[in-house]
Amino acid sequence: MTGHFPNTRLRRTRSTGWSRTLHRETLLTSADLIWPLFVTAGKGVEEPIATLPGVSRWSVDGIVARAKEAAALGIPVVALFPNTPRELRSDDGAEAHNPDNLMCQAIRAIKDACGDSIGVLTDVALDPYTSHGQDGLVNDAGYVVNDETVATLVDQAVNQANAGADIIAPSDMMDGRIGAIRMALEMNGHHNVQIMSYAAKYASAFYGPFRDAVGSSGLLKGDKKAYQMDPANADEAMREVALDIAEGADSVMVKPGLAYLDIIYRVKQRFDVPVFAYQVSGEYAMIEAAHAAGIGDRDALALEKLIAFKRAGCSGILTYHAAHVARLLNG
Repeated sequence: MTGHFPNTRLRRTRSTGWSRTLHRETLLTSADLIWPLFVTAGKGVEEPIATLPGVSRWSVDGIVARAKEAAALGIPVVALFPNTPRELRSDDGAEAHNPDNLMCQAIRAIKDACGDSIGVLTDVALDPYTSHGQDGLVNDAGYVVNDETVATLVDQAVNQANAGADIIAPSDMMDGRIGAIRMALEMNGHHNVQIMSYAAKYASAFYGPFRDAVGSSGLLKGDKKAYQMDPANADEAMREVALDIAEGADSVMVKPGLAYLDIIYRVKQRFDVPVFAYQVSGEYAMIEAAHAAGIGDRDALALEKLIAFKRAGCSGILTYHAAHVARLLNG
């Protein structure tokens, strides 16, 4: 840096609103947002989620309405997560392969109603379908087995692609699943279906409200530390990302977001691929709690956190605040 005070006064460019806008280095728009939506059974159903204030589960007709709303707000993608009824959950998560499950119903309904005006991102993992709440198949010792799980995730991914999914997002953290899914998509003619890999997904304390939303919190036996990443590790995340890119991921995700901005930045600097972050349920809930307690302004907190993701290198962010923030940004 060159220059000396008073010739150089850095506050000059901050002195007015128009000047701050002119010199702004990072831009956040509604096109940077992905809106996670929770699908539930029935018709005309809205189920508010107590641990996620302002977020609901919607039946398929409500999901279609939200997708139309997202498109009108300039949000390019919605992300779907099903709340599978307990009677349809099983140890092997077989409902994930049902071509008429909640996820596939919602995909088809959105595509029938909206066409290509909005993209549909689908979660690939077994936790919304298993009776034990784990992301994969469990052996007699209680261990989530890798290769057998990958085989069933491949079937799940193809099932979603057949229904019309635009982006397959494996969130399971099994080894080798990206290459296996990519090969299966190619073999089934889904050449343009993207893979957004949850490449660096950490075993985080911020997921609690999400597990309530998909109905797995009361079912989960044990924890997920044997496959999700240790929050203390950063170099390992670089290896995970490198492998997923080599196996065919079109983009990668870091989850959670705010506590892992350093990982987002390192991934973007090293690999120069599209990087996404998930502002997860616990992060969202903290903003809402601060707002409800009168100790923080929802709008300012939400915008500042999303700008932080963009500044760190994100191409986009999954956030439950997507529709609200899009309205703010659109004036």
